Amino acid sequence: MNTPKSEQNLAAMSLGEIMERAYRKHVVVPAFNIPYLPMVRAVAEVLRECETFALLEVARPDINRFEAGSFRAIKEEYDRWADRSVSRLHQDHVPVVDEEGKEVDWESLIKEALDLGYDSVMIDGSRLSLAENIRITRVVVDMAHARDVLVEAELGSVLGHEAGPLPPYEELFVSGKGFTSPEEAKRFVDETGVDWLSVAVGNIHGAISGAARDNKKMEACLNIDHLDTIARMTNRPLVLHGGSGIQKTYVLQAIAHGITKINVGTEIRQAYEQGFRKNGKIEEAIAMLQERTEALITDYYGIRGSIKLLMKY
Repeated sequence: MNTPKSEQNLAAMSLGEIMERAYRKHVVVPAFNIPYLPMVRAVAEVLRECETFALLEVARPDINRFEAGSFRAIKEEYDRWADRSVSRLHQDHVPVVDEEGKEVDWESLIKEALDLGYDSVMIDGSRLSLAENIRITRVVVDMAHARDVLVEAELGSVLGHEAGPLPPYEELFVSGKGFTSPEEAKRFVDETGVDWLSVAVGNIHGAISGAARDNKKMEACLNIDHLDTIARMTNRPLVLHGGSGIQKTYVLQAIAHGITKINVGTEIRQAYEQGFRKNGKIEEAIAMLQERTEALITDYYGIRGSIKLLMKY
């Protein structure tokens, strides 16, 4: 593939520099979860067409509950189809304790991604005490930074993947249940040296189990004042998990107040699955996925052509 001259510097730029530019310029970087292998090529083609920088990412549930295959399979597919002038590959959500309360061999999973050559990894110790979350995140930061790989961590509780129904969303939002503490966030980034921090400010994950995984995700709100306080106290690119279904006005405000990376899973996964169910053909699934991905980039986030913005000093 021939990379246009205007994009050559971005292709050679480190992910750390790209994300720092995005953070300073308030240009959001969407991170598209890949639960089905054909989605790698499909999303990569949209990014190229839209000249938009994004991350492709795969989480443990994409492998365990869907058909991503493995971290290796996704990496091989990424190397086959993706263009590094418009994307990088991220290992999403490696939990220390999973949504069912079971301990996970997180160190092996992180090491696997590092050995495979992922550009960034995420350790999720959000179900631990603050001190233990800090300790384990520091271990991962040391492992990853030794290989020039970036690290994302999570503080607070982005709900939605737990077993059983959630309380009414309005109750969760008003109570601030699980919201990231700004004071704890400052301590966390200071003591871990983590590159990006996933925060909870009203965002929730989409369902990934049973019949609920096909349901339309509830429309979430964000507490922008709370987010702004976290951003000022951490001075770090912040991450919004559960990006599908958040009201657009809140999303745009969040980008202006420190959110640099937004995870998108439910919306594009359901588009792919709905397309496949129409006639059992992968082509229909890919077409619906690509249409939805392009609409998110163009109409929802307004970042078509973002690589040009990231190229400018």
